[in-house]
Amino acid sequence: MKQRHVFGDTFALEAIVAAVVFLVVAALFGYALVMRRAARRVTPSVRAERPRLEAYYVGVLAAFAVFLVAWTAWQNNREHHQTAERPVRVDVSAFQWCWNFSYPQAPDSREVDGTCRGDDLPTVVVPTGRPVEFHLTSRDVIHSMWIPHLRYKMDAFPDHMNTFTVTLDKEGRWMGKCAEFCGQLHYKMHFWLKAVSPEEYDRWLQDGGQGAAA
Repeated sequence: MKQRHVFGDTFALEAIVAAVVFLVVAALFGYALVMRRAARRVTPSVRAERPRLEAYYVGVLAAFAVFLVAWTAWQNNREHHQTAERPVRVDVSAFQWCWNFSYPQAPDSREVDGTCRGDDLPTVVVPTGRPVEFHLTSRDVIHSMWIPHLRYKMDAFPDHMNTFTVTLDKEGRWMGKCAEFCGQLHYKMHFWLKAVSPEEYDRWLQDGGQGAAA
């Protein structure tokens, strides 16, 4: 999945940068300890501050931080801007304690919902090979739509719309859940994401949202 690759690339880079920073700081700390022992008989400097050296440290750390933020933002938006194809829109409404999915581009604005009790979980069906744009909001408290297999999570706020775009390159079905504690039955707030072929997706819409979710 493209989203998994984006997350993997970003996480790997951030882990490498964090490891390098840790090793540099550990080396400097060890060097300072060794030099302090070796210089016990040397008269210490009366100069309490070194503004140039401090500015250098701050500049290097700030450059690392800016680079990581810029890289992460670029990776998150890369997939969305790579395609000019019109995305499939899915409106997601989170509420205590379940989900509602609607397809405004489909005839009669198809909707999928459930009770999130037992096996009665809503299944959001999407096509493979096409960008899918989720529009996410909440009817009551803050929720968070999390699909572990895609390594993607986005918060849902009342009276606010968040959007994200994903493209699935293979068929399958994966569990999604709410990742933000939202009350007594938060632990039951699950759903299914099912990716099917474009042909099966079109048939599913024509059948009124029945069949593919089974």
